[in-house]
Amino acid sequence: VSTSHLQLAAFVLGAVGWILCTISMGSVEWRVWYVNNTTIISSGIAWVGIWKVCFISYLHVSPGYREQFCHKFSGYDSFIPHEIYAAQGLLLIAMFTGLLGLAATIFALRNVYMGITHKTLIAPFFLVGGFFYIFAGLCVLIPVSWNFYSITHNQSIAFPPSYYMPSSPAAQEAGAAIPVGIVAVILLLLSGTFSLSYRFPMTSNTIMK
Repeated sequence: VSTSHLQLAAFVLGAVGWILCTISMGSVEWRVWYVNNTTIISSGIAWVGIWKVCFISYLHVSPGYREQFCHKFSGYDSFIPHEIYAAQGLLLIAMFTGLLGLAATIFALRNVYMGITHKTLIAPFFLVGGFFYIFAGLCVLIPVSWNFYSITHNQSIAFPPSYYMPSSPAAQEAGAAIPVGIVAVILLLLSGTFSLSYRFPMTSNTIMK
């Protein structure tokens, strides 16, 4: 048990990083667009996520949505930029691989705290968990960095007329999902590093086995 404190910390950091990855993926606030025409977008602010775009409107632009209007993206929308498509796929992969990392770490920690001394039931699972954490962190890093680049260069999106969105904003900035994703990347990479640093204690019993 005394040799696995870092791995216990890795599990905690990995769990928090995985939760933040999930929050970032589900958030609509990836890009905050500021628009000049407030006829439909009443507040002059729209939020562009990786799954949908939303804005506040006091007009009845869609049945059932008198204040907040959201339009979900579909897999057949050709206007969606590559960085949003990449974010959809990579964040789903990150969520899945992060979950596998948590499962591997839980199994290894369970064996440690139950007093199981077989190296093959502990060390390999910490290593596998570490690789999964790092891979998940990289899968989050790519879309977060790519979308942040698009935001800083004020890149446009050719929304169709049914979205009631301009193709270019007057200005745009990173929404809350970007910093949440960055924190998730840091925690997942730290978690992976801690998991990979595990060294099985070389006791006399271990040498005999």
